[in-house]
Amino acid sequence: MAKKFGNILIVDDNQGVLTALQLLLKPHFEQITALSSPVTLPSVLREENWQVVLLDMNFTSGINTGNEGLYWLHEIKKLHPALPVVLFTAYADIDLAVRGIKEGATDFIVKPWDNQKLVETLLNAAASTFKKSPKGEANTPDTNLSSMYWGSSPIMQQLRLLVEKIAVTDANILITGENGTGKEMLAREIHALSPRHRQDMISVDMGAVTESLFESELFGHTKGSFTDAHADRAGKFEAANHSSLFLDEIGNLPYHLQAKLLTAIQRRSIVRVGSNTPIPVDIRLICATNRNLSEMVAKGEFREDLLYRINTIHLEIPSLRERPEDIIPLAERFIIRFCKQYDKTPVKLTDGAREKLTLHPWYGNIRELEHAIEKAIIICDNAFLSAELFQLQRRTDTPEASASTLEEMEMQMIRKTLDKCSGNLSAVAAQLGITRQTLYNKMKKYGI
Repeated sequence: MAKKFGNILIVDDNQGVLTALQLLLKPHFEQITALSSPVTLPSVLREENWQVVLLDMNFTSGINTGNEGLYWLHEIKKLHPALPVVLFTAYADIDLAVRGIKEGATDFIVKPWDNQKLVETLLNAAASTFKKSPKGEANTPDTNLSSMYWGSSPIMQQLRLLVEKIAVTDANILITGENGTGKEMLAREIHALSPRHRQDMISVDMGAVTESLFESELFGHTKGSFTDAHADRAGKFEAANHSSLFLDEIGNLPYHLQAKLLTAIQRRSIVRVGSNTPIPVDIRLICATNRNLSEMVAKGEFREDLLYRINTIHLEIPSLRERPEDIIPLAERFIIRFCKQYDKTPVKLTDGAREKLTLHPWYGNIRELEHAIEKAIIICDNAFLSAELFQLQRRTDTPEASASTLEEMEMQMIRKTLDKCSGNLSAVAAQLGITRQTLYNKMKKYGI
């Protein structure tokens, strides 16, 4: 007999909905309690040990703002912060449901609902309240599967809280950020925290898939469908069935192929090349790009309907420049790793090296920092990594880099003129063609 997942509380003002859900969920939950009004929610929540709440977004006749649902979501979280709440909403209110997830909900279900999808969503939410049994019955995420480094910056901690809330859902996710920020690592973190974590996440670099092999790579092919098709082959969608599919560099997908991807996502099925038979697939889609897809839509380079499909939840990974307090801890992690890899005695950063690493703009982000540490470890001959071991190049193709370069030139010019004039500020100002007050201001700015 299938395992039942504890107690579920359903709150919806439609009696027909309540009756249908009680019949549908009876085989899956030990106790089902239905409320037609949220007024008694606080007292009911105190009476039992609940595993999940299914909460409608609207209760007052004629009012469809969803604010009632958000209000009661907050009330539930005040009483039971860890209790999973799944929101029940109309299709037109999906944006509101996403807001609810950001404010603490576990997932959402759209009316009219698909029975199988509704049951799976509620069981996954309920399973997160159980601790893993010796037999592995409970579908509890294993947080040890990921190597994501969050650091201590407020912006990353805020991202971490959001990831922990949405990872347990099946919502499609779009991850954006500069090159080297760790978009694939974040995707793996989301998968590791999800109910699908027991199967490997399947990754596809969309920039590396040739147009001629796109359909075969993603959807598979049948034997004889083209010259080199010597046997039936499953594509990435089938390989990711019941797991997560990560499409990296989604912005590189040519426009004329985007419709084929959209069709597979919408229909939740694929057709192998050379076949006419649809194959159902159950995937959690995670996409990533360093490009601005909204701008691409405006230019006619990316389908707007595809963007809506992949962008249920949008996660932006900040650049390393935006979280300088994480630079040294990350560098020290890389030092440990590369010392082990190259069989070297553990080394430490000098104060000068710490300062140099912290002040560098890191336009290549974590990847650039990783490569810089690896190179320094290889050439280091003593117990310390000095600033001289880091030959860091500054980019000059960005406004920020150009401004930085000009400021550095100005600072060096002031210092040279100060040396030349033996510290005589009036002479320095005259030499540079600026007033004495302007010189004072610039010296204060550069810490001279």
